[in-house]
Amino acid sequence: MSERPAGIDLDGAAARIRQCVHCGFCTATCPTYLVTGDELDSPRGRIWLIKDMLAAPDLAPSPRAVHHIDRCLSCLSCTTTCPSGVDYMHLVDAARAHIETRHRRPLGQRLLRAALPALLTRRRLFRLLLRAGRLARPLSRLLPAPLAAMIAMVPATLAAPGLAEQRQALAPAAPRRGRVILHLGCVQPVLRPAIDDAALRLLARHGIEVVITRQSACCGALDHHLGREPAAVAHARANIAAWEAAGPVDAIVITASGCGTVIKDYPALFAQDPDMAARAAAVSGKAVDIAEYLARLPALPSCLAPGVPVAWHSACSLQHGQQVKTAPRALLVAAGFDVRDPVEAHICCGSAGSYAILQPALSATLKARKQAALMATGARIVASSNIGCMGQIAADQLHTVHLVELLDWASGGPIPPGVAAANC
Repeated sequence: MSERPAGIDLDGAAARIRQCVHCGFCTATCPTYLVTGDELDSPRGRIWLIKDMLAAPDLAPSPRAVHHIDRCLSCLSCTTTCPSGVDYMHLVDAARAHIETRHRRPLGQRLLRAALPALLTRRRLFRLLLRAGRLARPLSRLLPAPLAAMIAMVPATLAAPGLAEQRQALAPAAPRRGRVILHLGCVQPVLRPAIDDAALRLLARHGIEVVITRQSACCGALDHHLGREPAAVAHARANIAAWEAAGPVDAIVITASGCGTVIKDYPALFAQDPDMAARAAAVSGKAVDIAEYLARLPALPSCLAPGVPVAWHSACSLQHGQQVKTAPRALLVAAGFDVRDPVEAHICCGSAGSYAILQPALSATLKARKQAALMATGARIVASSNIGCMGQIAADQLHTVHLVELLDWASGGPIPPGVAAANC
């Protein structure tokens, strides 16, 4: 037998597989199974495939295993449902890393999967890509499905760099009660700089000094979910060093819940490196979604007339990945919004990072399902905590905004983009 792929904990994966009792509860909440009805598109079915694949780690994975594991969204709804506590997240992570090291994909797929993290994790390059995408829009119907899906995500107008991206710190506007790092990430500051700018204003009103580290950028999620573990580790290492150099802080505040899930799990990326694992644990222990952090602070007075209807879309990375469920909704209610919950709130919208590009057909089906559920609430403002979800579910009748944009507006900030209402 050949040497084990570096960084893949096969013993840990085997232990997680043994936890699964094949009860099938996960099939009721797995988005891909609900769409296809194929047992191998359920967590239980994928666990069978992973068991066979990792039992022979020196062999190339079967095309069937690669096909069905690639179709997993990593929404982690199954982990919320599972009565046996199966750690599916780390299991599918190990499977993806194993596929990346042992399976040779067709050239087109290899190029696409290499291009996505190369382009999306570099802000300047990503801005150029968006400009090119706007020019290519008339040709989108002639392009392959993954490229057409990418062009569909290009916003109609490109925003200029926001305040958060141009500053290194923001002094509190009220008596100082804390100091935090605000993680900007890579995609969000380009697509919607208004989110982090709203977070800056909101935290300043609460008396929080905000530090922004220029040396940190991508959290590593994109590479991680593609099975590119060395690249994900490199991103994590850079962020940890940058945040350590920022000095003492109360928290590392994250406004994109997809980033938050990975950052909170940084110790797992360094499981084979005890020194880095300890540093990663210190960082992940301070990492919080912005809703978690705001819930610790006294509520600000709202200057909006109560009752503005808002549908709350809880991103999978927040409700399943981080198990943060009550704080965001409670914050919106305290600010005076009429918060409405869609049916199937636990089911993924189909965004899932690069999933909408790599699996456009499944993603589009889940998108339509989620949009219909949100429309049925009667609200035309949809709040979320993740930039990927916001872009996925946006429609002419659904104005997607980030939670912090609404809280900023309610406490004296500007109206969020796309929301038609009088300023307060």
